[in-house]
Amino acid sequence: MKTKRKSRLFLTLILAFFLAACSNSEQENEQAIVNERTKTENSSSEGHSSGHEGMNHSGSREVPEELRVAENPTFEVGSQAVITSDHMEGMKDAEATIVGAFDTIVYTISYTPADGVERVTNHKWIIHEEIKDASDQPYQPGDEVTVEANHMEGMENVTAEIDSAEPTTVYIVDFTTTSGEKVINHKWVTESELSAK
Repeated sequence: MKTKRKSRLFLTLILAFFLAACSNSEQENEQAIVNERTKTENSSSEGHSSGHEGMNHSGSREVPEELRVAENPTFEVGSQAVITSDHMEGMKDAEATIVGAFDTIVYTISYTPADGVERVTNHKWIIHEEIKDASDQPYQPGDEVTVEANHMEGMENVTAEIDSAEPTTVYIVDFTTTSGEKVINHKWVTESELSAK
């Protein structure tokens, strides 16, 4: 009789422990789902309202064939400069190494990403050579173009509206953000966004 009672008590304890563990596991799973959903929503809304959170900050040194190397850039390849812009968190005041310098026309653009999420406005920058079938003449604010650049998710092959256009020297740069993130071959920083070290 005592053995049966002990067995029942033991089974009851195991069952109670198992149910408690399942309950905790379900709560943890639900919390993880909520956290992930919140994180996704935050990054989505931040990324598209600022226009740079979803950006591929590092890239390759590959540039369009027709892009013209700057003959006398203010900041020569291999030199150091300080970034004065804030396309991304931790970029402003970072020390940059100049990797490439090119003369072109830069544009700010507004577009709806291919994934259909919130519209990106005044994205800096794409260059003339990153526009599909680019004309010989610069585009003007209000013109619509097809983007060949893939600086951000959902950017490539979308129709964008030109917000501004400026002939200038653009740079590819390497830098480390103020939070310690190393960024390689970042495209693009304009001449006005750099200052002498």
